[in-house]
Amino acid sequence: MNGPEFNPEAYFRAAWESVQIARPVEYTLFTFGESELPYLLVIDSEQPRQPVSVTKGEVKIARPLIVTPQTDRPEFRHFFDDADSFEGMIDFLLARTAAFRNLRLDNHQNRPELISDNVEEIVARLNRKLDDQEEDRVAILTAPYGLGGVAVLKYAAERVFQSAPGNIQELRERGFLPRI
Repeated sequence: MNGPEFNPEAYFRAAWESVQIARPVEYTLFTFGESELPYLLVIDSEQPRQPVSVTKGEVKIARPLIVTPQTDRPEFRHFFDDADSFEGMIDFLLARTAAFRNLRLDNHQNRPELISDNVEEIVARLNRKLDDQEEDRVAILTAPYGLGGVAVLKYAAERVFQSAPGNIQELRERGFLPRI
């Protein structure tokens, strides 16, 4: 993975594009305090015709209650089993955005459940179940084997990016940012 022909940007893009948010949510994150993002993560098996895993989890995103220096780096907790292997991916993402500054992202997952169906069938069944329960706050994420943490990171990142305009507006309304 670290040979002379290794291209971290291509690796990151391939990993990022291989994971999906099969059922997005539309809620924005709180401007201050902690937001909770529940999800169901469906990970394909390592070998064909093996059980697929489904894990229930939640990302807690804490924004500071006070303004902190722009140099403060965000904290990512419990996203990857081997955090060292994905450290470059996080650095790559952070280098291209200011939206993560001053955040703490903490991922909590239950034990995975193995199911003998394919990813598409499981996603369809989970969608029906969530629709029947009128549940609109739980996302469904899918990932190839070994990239579950990337799927959760993508989900959290998209919620941060999509919430940013409303959060900035609230900061302006409260006098923390100048009005334009």
